[in-house]
Amino acid sequence: MNTSTLSILLGLGGKCLLNWVLVFLQRRHICRSFVGVFSVSLSVLDTAMTLIFVSIHIHAEGPLFLLDWQLTRYHTCLLVQILGQVHSVLQWPVVLVASLDHFCTVSLPPASFRVKWIVYSFVTVLLWNLTALYVFLLSDFNPVLEDVSHYQINQCWVFHSTQILQVVTLLSLTQACAVLHAVCHSRLSENPSLKNQITNQSRTLSRRSFVCQVLSMFLSTWAPLLIFLAVLLLLPVRIPSYLGLNVAWLCFLNSFLIALVLSVVCPTPQFAQGLAAVPADSFCEWRVKFNLAAEDRT
Repeated sequence: MNTSTLSILLGLGGKCLLNWVLVFLQRRHICRSFVGVFSVSLSVLDTAMTLIFVSIHIHAEGPLFLLDWQLTRYHTCLLVQILGQVHSVLQWPVVLVASLDHFCTVSLPPASFRVKWIVYSFVTVLLWNLTALYVFLLSDFNPVLEDVSHYQINQCWVFHSTQILQVVTLLSLTQACAVLHAVCHSRLSENPSLKNQITNQSRTLSRRSFVCQVLSMFLSTWAPLLIFLAVLLLLPVRIPSYLGLNVAWLCFLNSFLIALVLSVVCPTPQFAQGLAAVPADSFCEWRVKFNLAAEDRT
């Protein structure tokens, strides 16, 4: 779809502003998770790209050189398409790495902040470099540029991203399966011993309560955004690829993955005893109330 360069600049400017506002709001523990470190890197790169676009737009009638390379409006369109392609490719790797990070946080003993920050920074840099190499060397990405003088270019061809809706659909189905398993677990288990039956029923009730509370806390914060994404899924509305990956989306994804990991792993006894850690989240307060009687029986 053709989009005016002014609209692209306004969209990128609004995206950068939103990115830095959310990074500032999460400043206390922004570097305590992979999603936080990746959000900072995304904000820095998006800001650098936006400044380049603004410089090209301002000097559209005259030459603009960067390292002896003359930049024109052709490069604006080219960089927008490359940026969108990189953001689209990054969606699933970010989901996988963030899921692994949350799983390790919940299941393993906590590591020191310095070690975690070094690992997160290394993985973030590695992801950006591998994605760029994939886009330029292995993917079938072909830029779409108009065959006119760069002085006459007022619009750029913009690709659209479907990865966001794919991610939400898959994670929603996985979350639904986790909830269904927690609810139906007692009906699927058969226990010959009365004592074992009472114990397993207590564990099932505890697990069911835990998963339902996790789901309730997530929905109480992010239900409006889920409704908005459902509308996008039903309507023929497309998201420009250069806007698809942003800090707001990463914040939602972070909460979604925490809820998913907690529902799947369900470390109820560890949480009750204060032995399990919850991944950093600035939007959802993961405070679960436990049935102490059930916990004592387990």
